[in-house]
Amino acid sequence: MKDIALKRGINLGGWMSQCDYSRERLDGFIREDDIEKIASWGMDHIRLPIDYNVIQNDDGSMKEEGLERVDAAAAWAEKYGLMILLDLHKTMGYSFDKGENEAGFFADGRLQDSFYRIWEALAGRYASKPDRVYFELLNEVNDRSDIEAWNRISRECIKRIRQYAKDNVILIGSYEGNSAKAVPDLDPPYDDKVVYNFHCYEPLRFTHQGATWIDDEFPSLRVAFKDSGTSEAFFEELFTPAIEKAKKEGTCLYCGEYGVIDVASPEDTVKWYRMIHSVFKKYGIGHAAWSYREMDFGLSDARMDGVRDELLDILRS
Repeated sequence: MKDIALKRGINLGGWMSQCDYSRERLDGFIREDDIEKIASWGMDHIRLPIDYNVIQNDDGSMKEEGLERVDAAAAWAEKYGLMILLDLHKTMGYSFDKGENEAGFFADGRLQDSFYRIWEALAGRYASKPDRVYFELLNEVNDRSDIEAWNRISRECIKRIRQYAKDNVILIGSYEGNSAKAVPDLDPPYDDKVVYNFHCYEPLRFTHQGATWIDDEFPSLRVAFKDSGTSEAFFEELFTPAIEKAKKEGTCLYCGEYGVIDVASPEDTVKWYRMIHSVFKKYGIGHAAWSYREMDFGLSDARMDGVRDELLDILRS
């Protein structure tokens, strides 16, 4: 695959993942008019993070109510001319967030079977919509030591998906939070409809200044854009290993998450987006910004009102 249809997207973080899973949250955090707004912004897709417990029971069986929620999101996307990327943000036994009580996935075959069952269910459900629905196997493997197991698991998962869905594009990322520099350690694509995925929040001292979940330094950290070291050359160097790996394997790249925390000024946020987008555009890298609402990165939040038109011009570029 030389190109991917997913060019300009927005994440719907905090709706079916990283939340309290209350009915109020699942029913109300994102509504149909939000999808309509994203389409009006000129985006072509949404990325939908989904935690396994929204769509899967503890015994590994599937929750029909949860799957119907995903159906509704996909239907809204189609209604407004958007594609949708289904991102399994957490699976039984593994979460990118070390604060979660999930462990054992990379060594436990039973947990891996639960993972496969999710994707078999989703593949069967959306096989008829390969041009509308895309699959992202797992959000942000963290440890480099898990890459051998992850390559094996992901290959088996894709094999099982292909028993149901022959044509849906599948995205896969590497370790260290889907870092671009880790993409070369991924196996060659299973077939010509597999795309390499990475995330980018670099430089972290700028994009996560003030974050309480990094380490003791970050809550009090404040870094202006002019002091961050961010430039087109910075991103180009950062992405080079992934670009070269994708070229070698005959596939393409997609950046499923990138953004700047709401502690940074809106004006500095726009400057960062302009730099990273110039490199996305140069190398034809599709992308989905994090995130539509709240989650410390909300693009629709009131604080961005004064710069939103300028930011959307960048996101559409």
